[in-house]
Amino acid sequence: MAVSIVKCLTADVYLLILSVLLRPIYAEIIAGSSTGGDTPHRRFEYKYSFKGPHLSQSDGSVPFWVHTGNAIPSSDQIRITPSLRSQKGSVWTKNTVKFQHWEAEVTFRVAGRGRMGADGLAIWFTEGQGLTGPVYGGADQWNGVGIFFDSFDNDGKKNNPAILIIGNNGNLVYDHQNDGSTQALGTCLRDFRNKPYPVRARITYYQKTLTIMINNGFTPDKDDYEFCARVENMNIPAEGYFGLSAATGGLADDHDVLSFLLFRLTEPGQELPEAEQEIPKEEKDKYQEEFLNFQQDLDKKKEEFQKEHTDVQGQPFEEQYESVNDREIRQVFEGQNRIHLEIKQLNRQLAMILDEQRRYVSVISDELSKRGAQTQSGQVPNQDIDTILSTQREVLNGLNDMKTSLTASLKQVDSGAQQVQHGGALNSYETIQHFNEIKEHLHVVKRNVEHIIQKQPGPSEKVQKCPELPAMPSCLSPTHFVVFVVIQSILFFGYIMYRSQQEAAAKKFF
Repeated sequence: MAVSIVKCLTADVYLLILSVLLRPIYAEIIAGSSTGGDTPHRRFEYKYSFKGPHLSQSDGSVPFWVHTGNAIPSSDQIRITPSLRSQKGSVWTKNTVKFQHWEAEVTFRVAGRGRMGADGLAIWFTEGQGLTGPVYGGADQWNGVGIFFDSFDNDGKKNNPAILIIGNNGNLVYDHQNDGSTQALGTCLRDFRNKPYPVRARITYYQKTLTIMINNGFTPDKDDYEFCARVENMNIPAEGYFGLSAATGGLADDHDVLSFLLFRLTEPGQELPEAEQEIPKEEKDKYQEEFLNFQQDLDKKKEEFQKEHTDVQGQPFEEQYESVNDREIRQVFEGQNRIHLEIKQLNRQLAMILDEQRRYVSVISDELSKRGAQTQSGQVPNQDIDTILSTQREVLNGLNDMKTSLTASLKQVDSGAQQVQHGGALNSYETIQHFNEIKEHLHVVKRNVEHIIQKQPGPSEKVQKCPELPAMPSCLSPTHFVVFVVIQSILFFGYIMYRSQQEAAAKKFF
């Protein structure tokens, strides 16, 4: 007991000493956070961004961007490379970025059928446009920074997929054989292939510090970012171009970029960037003159139309078009008319089926009366006739119920159509109740049809059951079984060796 008390006292003393020693450090952290906690001002730069929908124009181009190689722009994304072998593609900004601090949010998807993919995706900020090249579709010996999403494990160290930050001053050649590990300024292991949701990367360059945050694509939450890598005291060109590129090799993935959003960052206390310059007065006057000419042409066409169509002269143009309420009423009325016609058709078909069933029951009744006469003379009655007769009676009852339900549905539809036609717009609650009643009647009809299908025997069914076949004797002897297992094992191991050789041959070295 005394030993435990001594241990507790010793632990309390240690905690007191640690709190005294760490109090200045904690105070510095709090002071730093209070002074430097002000977030920079963000301004969206649309001339360096793209996102869907309507991402590409009719001619296949992307506003403010240029694409090369195998890149395929569409309305909602840019497919940098399709899942084909030896493909390269890239997309770059047309204008140079001249601001000092920035933040880019990239949404992409890398998907493929195999367990491994290749080669990867790259996000660039370089002094010049590296339109094509051997580094994930971009040019080598770039001046700037590249963030590489590497899918293929070239060095065989089982450290892929990975995200790397590679800086270059224009003189270094990318180390493909080692997956750039000898040149990486920062890296993190993240599996970004075949995720249920798009993967998001937030790249921030602020006060010479490059930070990468990753949303792994497991949740639909767009703000669920986690830390990946950070590089401090990093110098990049003052002006440059943003770009995205991708490449495939022996293996292939679809590299799709859904959006690229760029924000300009301004330090707290500094003046905000000036707004874009207004349009010069000469261009304003030119546009105003074109607008006036267009307005005059439109007025002339209106006058000509009114002269040609005197029956609508004097009426406001708004009355010549269908309003939203009128369109909704017309759609409801047309839908009820279609339901009305369908139910009428079903009613006619049910009447025909009822007539056929009545004739069928009359024939069976006559046959049953004949069988009764034979029974009186000493013969045994046939039980199958009684079963068929009872089944047909149930079918008749079901059909009568179905016809009643269809008639009620038809009345509901007729009443709804009359209300829509004569009463104008219906109350929303009454309309919903009306369609719910029709839905219930139709469900009753459906259940009756299913019941009739279960009760009604098909023409190909027979009353008597076929005799069961005797069990087949086993033809597989133990010797045959052992030989089959050995052959299957040899084929399996041969296939495994063949696949391993194919995967080794698929590794590429630039």
